[in-house]
Amino acid sequence: MALRPYWKGYLKLSLVTCSVEMTPATSDSDKVKFHTLNRDTGNRVLSQYVDSGTGKPVRDKDEVKGYQRSEDDYVMLEDDDLDNVALESTKTIDISTFAPRDEIDWIWLDKPYYLTPNDKVSDEAFAVIRAAMDKQKMVGISRLVLGRRERAVMLEPRGKGIVLWTLRYGDEVRDEADYFKGLGKEKPEKAMLPLIRKLIEKQTRPWDAKMVSDPVQENLLDIINSKKKHRRAPAPKKASTSETDKPSNVINIMDALRKSVEADNRSSKNK
Repeated sequence: MALRPYWKGYLKLSLVTCSVEMTPATSDSDKVKFHTLNRDTGNRVLSQYVDSGTGKPVRDKDEVKGYQRSEDDYVMLEDDDLDNVALESTKTIDISTFAPRDEIDWIWLDKPYYLTPNDKVSDEAFAVIRAAMDKQKMVGISRLVLGRRERAVMLEPRGKGIVLWTLRYGDEVRDEADYFKGLGKEKPEKAMLPLIRKLIEKQTRPWDAKMVSDPVQENLLDIINSKKKHRRAPAPKKASTSETDKPSNVINIMDALRKSVEADNRSSKNK
């Protein structure tokens, strides 16, 4: 079932503008979720905001944002104050910069959204912008206000639509050199590489979403279903293991690689 759009506004490139809508490309709605209950009554436990001084509950209409100036001293900001700092990027994705797609590393990508035309009138302008970027292997860089925060975003052509990625802020990405600078001094023996390549070839499969399935969710659903039927909860499913699967302290890497290839060959013959 298609989700409701998360955001609606305009996509703009110079004088070309079209109406668009944005929908999250990922969802966790199928994940098992729990409520906290009172064991004695079986009723749900509800959370609420209370005043830290009086201990009394605070009504929704009395809640206000506060910026801490010092201990127990806050500057209150009303909704009108926050609305006054809204930027044009609240409702418009104005593409001002383009960059080659392969120059933007995956680590900068935060959350994906599907961007599509919001009405039939916008189809042609949207298609022109998407096709031009796709043909030149370029992505658009812009800014967009989401949740009262302006985010840098990347627009990537995908099929007949566009995937909009929010980008991480510069201070959120750590420099890989700090972690990898000590690596690469040891060069692998040439004889090892063919064995590794053979293992990779044997274990290569077409991509399938089942490769990233969540066995914990499946186990939880089994337990929940058994409790619905008042049956004893089944033992959690475990991945099958063999002697070759058990980790050990490997000293001779060549021996380990040869054994891995031999075990893989035996497994292939038994299938």
